[in-house]
Amino acid sequence: MIQPHAFRLTEGNDLKSSILAYVKAHSVKAGSLLTGVGCLSEAQIRLADETKTLSLNGPLEILTLSGTLTPEHVHLHISVADNTGQVFGGHLVEGCLVSYTAEICLVSYNNLTFLREPDGKTGFDELVVS
Repeated sequence: MIQPHAFRLTEGNDLKSSILAYVKAHSVKAGSLLTGVGCLSEAQIRLADETKTLSLNGPLEILTLSGTLTPEHVHLHISVADNTGQVFGGHLVEGCLVSYTAEICLVSYNNLTFLREPDGKTGFDELVVS
């Protein structure tokens, strides 16, 4: 069974930690972040090579926000556009601050559990579905 969720974040909220706090407060055992729209005053985005983090100052529009949700970890990707229309994207990390608002829609799966466990092949904590 799928359970929809929607909530709004306001100025000063950290996007990633606020989503994780919501997941914990609502006992989401497995979920997907379907969409997130809004604006940021600052963004921290980890790039694909895993060693670089891009720091951006706003105003920034959230274009896409999606990922998987576990009780202890949210794995989220984001793309944002600056005031010239240039787009940046990668892994959402702490330090992305909402400027005016962020509207978040997600679903939880009541018949599944998502966990993250170390994977010897990738060297990362990877999704385990049960």
